[in-house]
Amino acid sequence: MLRRIFPHPQLTLMLTGVWLLLVNTVSAGNLLLGLVFGLAIPVITQPFWQKRPVIKRPLRVVEYIALVTWDIVMANVVVAYTILFKSNARTRSAWVRVPLDLTSPEAITLLAGTITMTPGTVASVLSADASSILVHCLDTDDPEAVRDEIKHRYERRLKEIFE
Repeated sequence: MLRRIFPHPQLTLMLTGVWLLLVNTVSAGNLLLGLVFGLAIPVITQPFWQKRPVIKRPLRVVEYIALVTWDIVMANVVVAYTILFKSNARTRSAWVRVPLDLTSPEAITLLAGTITMTPGTVASVLSADASSILVHCLDTDDPEAVRDEIKHRYERRLKEIFE
């Protein structure tokens, strides 16, 4: 019974919070409307959720968020330096194919999002069989090092979290 009312409790809380952030005012009416959206959307979309993602090691999620936040800050500094002080002739962009060991669609989506959120890299194409992802790197002398860093820093941790 409770599963029908709250099919995805974390999504309900997230949608309510996002609604409050969008309206930019916390009031009883906005909280109530956010809860209505937070309850209705998961119930309506429940048939489209084949299975819930299982997080095997939830504490690793906190570690992953901290790592990605740190990498985003550091990459902003590197990209700013590249744009401000490197000439176009010295900037070497590259396409890097990253083979994937991940099988969970949620983990692959998080990996692609992480790559794209980190300044200087963009995940552009996932292969049809989800065995590799094509990443564009703004400036690198060693594309293999970029591939290895993505696999070591992000993919390995996501594999621990989801698989």
